[in-house]
Amino acid sequence: MQKLSDALKSFRAAIYIRVSTHYQVDKDSLQVQKRELIAYAQMVLGIQDCVIFEDPGYSAKNTDRPDYQRMMDRLRTGEFSHLLVWKIDRISRNLLDFANMYQELKSLGVTFVSKNEQFDTSSAIGEAMLKIILVFAELERNMTAERVTAVMLSRAENGQWNGGRVAYGYDYDKEEKVFSLNPAENKVYNLILDLYEQYQSVLYVTRYLNDHGYRTRSGKEWTTTAVYKILTNVFYTGDYLYNVHKGGKGADKRGEAEWVRIPNHHIASISYERFDRIQFILKRNKRGGVPEGETYIKKNIHVFGGLLSCGKCGSNMSATLDKRRADGWRPSLYGCSKRRNNNSKCQNKYITDVVLGPFVFNYIANIIRAKETVGASTSLGALEKKLLRGATFCDVKSIGTDGLGQLLDLMKSGITGMEYRPPRVLEKSNGAISEREALQNRKRKHETALNRLKTLYLYGDSEMAEKDFIIEQKRITDQIDEIDDALRSMNNDAAGPLADDEFIEKASYFIMVQNLLDDRTVDYEKYIRQIDPMVPRSFLRSIISKITVDDGKVSSIEFKNGMIHTFSYSQA
Repeated sequence: MQKLSDALKSFRAAIYIRVSTHYQVDKDSLQVQKRELIAYAQMVLGIQDCVIFEDPGYSAKNTDRPDYQRMMDRLRTGEFSHLLVWKIDRISRNLLDFANMYQELKSLGVTFVSKNEQFDTSSAIGEAMLKIILVFAELERNMTAERVTAVMLSRAENGQWNGGRVAYGYDYDKEEKVFSLNPAENKVYNLILDLYEQYQSVLYVTRYLNDHGYRTRSGKEWTTTAVYKILTNVFYTGDYLYNVHKGGKGADKRGEAEWVRIPNHHIASISYERFDRIQFILKRNKRGGVPEGETYIKKNIHVFGGLLSCGKCGSNMSATLDKRRADGWRPSLYGCSKRRNNNSKCQNKYITDVVLGPFVFNYIANIIRAKETVGASTSLGALEKKLLRGATFCDVKSIGTDGLGQLLDLMKSGITGMEYRPPRVLEKSNGAISEREALQNRKRKHETALNRLKTLYLYGDSEMAEKDFIIEQKRITDQIDEIDDALRSMNNDAAGPLADDEFIEKASYFIMVQNLLDDRTVDYEKYIRQIDPMVPRSFLRSIISKITVDDGKVSSIEFKNGMIHTFSYSQA
């Protein structure tokens, strides 16, 4: 008995509570959950030490909840032996998210307990019951969602608006069910178009609007996210677009074959021609790339050549080769051009690839990785930690808040400016890609039709004969099979040998991406010695305008989209 008592004393429970609506919050649901879960932990589990984590007003569709994230961080440290919840859906309504969380809990040795469903995963039967409940809960939600989706799609196809936030520049008459232009907002919309076409920078447009006193509909300052969404919104062409995204706000896009598009649905604010022109500029600025016709010799390629600026006098920094290392590698050496010509004019220190390479590429890699984990609740401090991850940045004290804030805003919009593809390879494969995408779009369209047919047969208001259902189902599945055969044939045809230069380029790009996305520090020396140096050089020039160097360290990086990230260092 004494041993059991001692063991119970070492147990500690994390209690997670959540309600998703303000109504629930007002009804004191949080307090009810808190009180009863503490009592359950003490009376049933014999655990006296409990820590409460609560997320009032957050949905369980995803894990982007501040206290949930804090709780998981503390669970990973081994601080808790149990995780106790009111019901499973309090912690997650997404089967995949919950499965991933539960698998992590198992690996940490943490027992999961749901009070209301009365199971405890410390036992085999409790774990089995948990999995069964989750599967059926997910099935019920999906079936309900399918039926709701079918109704909403039918409304959209008939030209009926399914609600949501009215686009900036428009008013909506609920009784007449028609849109009209808002004169004041529409004037600002046209200003945004004019500014972007002239300066081709979302960041510049945002700064101009804020500097000249323009505010959003809610009275707040403009953000790059808001400006970008306005520039890319098809609604302004007069077309109504529905069923574009697979899930909620910010989710992945569906194939165009699944979109519902109603032309001339309402009065237009922009012509198709101008809208397409702006989309072209946006895509071009986002992708970057190597200038057409650029040629190079592989010998003595200076990866950072043409990008470096002296932090002392503002002059360009010229490149030469440094001394050869013991292992045979000969990095580039960069120095202020004024110092090279006259040592007395500038005293800025030299910098080599040994310093530049790890700093810049690990910083970019951290940006790419951070993009996948940034959510609505991510703070500037949290983002800064993500960007300064790794020993490379051990002496960096902080990143300037202006650039950091701009990046956070861009990440929440789903763009970073880090997107890159080797242009030459894309040009060679455009034809094959378009044909394959056309087949894939047709397949997705037929698959959608098949799902709608099943929904109509199972839940439709008008009864469908089983014979009619079977005939139509076979017709659609035969079409899907034909498309699959065509795709398999295309894949076989495309399996021929690559030309030597194309192979080298594709292999180099693969190695670059692998290094940047790998979950460890980029080993720049190893990386640059196994890749065509023009690949990283072209990549850098596509996203970076200037790197400023001061006293042998990177003091700032200016990106093509106008962001400037400045770095301050700890005193030696």
